[in-house]
Amino acid sequence: MDKLISDQAEGLRRLLARSGSRVIAVTGGSTGAGCTTTVVNLAAALAQQGKDVLVIDECLGELSVSAMLGGLRGAGNFAAVMRGEMALDDAAARHAVGFSVLAASRSNREGYSAAQLGVVLHGSADVVLIDAQLDPQGHLSPLAKQAHDVMIVTRMAAQAITEAYACMKRLHYAHALAQFRVLVNHVQSPGDAHTAFANLAGVAGRYLTVALEDAGCITADARMARAQELSRCVVDAFPSTPAARDFRHLAAELQYWPMRPAMSSQTPWMASATVTAAQHADQPSAQLA
Repeated sequence: MDKLISDQAEGLRRLLARSGSRVIAVTGGSTGAGCTTTVVNLAAALAQQGKDVLVIDECLGELSVSAMLGGLRGAGNFAAVMRGEMALDDAAARHAVGFSVLAASRSNREGYSAAQLGVVLHGSADVVLIDAQLDPQGHLSPLAKQAHDVMIVTRMAAQAITEAYACMKRLHYAHALAQFRVLVNHVQSPGDAHTAFANLAGVAGRYLTVALEDAGCITADARMARAQELSRCVVDAFPSTPAARDFRHLAAELQYWPMRPAMSSQTPWMASATVTAAQHADQPSAQLA
């Protein structure tokens, strides 16, 4: 009987996890945190696990998803989708590993309502990963604001942790975000990552009243750099390495994260109240070191 109940619970869990596209915005406090490599490898791991994945590439240029994959031709046509000239599935470029990529530059994203931008997020994909570009004030784009989760990528260095906290503080003020997921990248051991996360979570909870959830960690792995040199994902190029295993574990776990309402669904008074309260928070830089 216990096994039957357990099997039924697992079946329901899987069914609920598949209801609608899960949208995750990935960003970080510093350019060296590894956000784009996280997006690319996570997308590859999810695709290997049978998921239909759409990557929205807001960070164009030399460090974009398309550039990392060797100049993925076209990288989709975001403007055509917005103008209603192409269906989303037709506009997105398909990578050989199995996920789709849609480039969304700042100029192409401007001038559209949340409902119009939502068309890009409500397609057939099981998971939408946004490589989120923060504006000069450190705020999310209107597109990324429709995510169900914001995942902050950071490294173990004290400066990186401090910058991750500053990033969360700006996003908290701007968008009334009360929860973040944190992925600690380039770690030597899970214990080190847990210590860094616990420190960051304690400070964020005390000074911002923000709850952090541990998304796990990615092992420091020399094959990551080699995969980039080959314009490939480490998950695909070197599947037996520690980093590849960590990305596959993250991909498996995130499918069962609770589906939260998109942050854009919050009412204006909620954001205003959070900003007013948070503006008096101290900056505990020393406690993060």
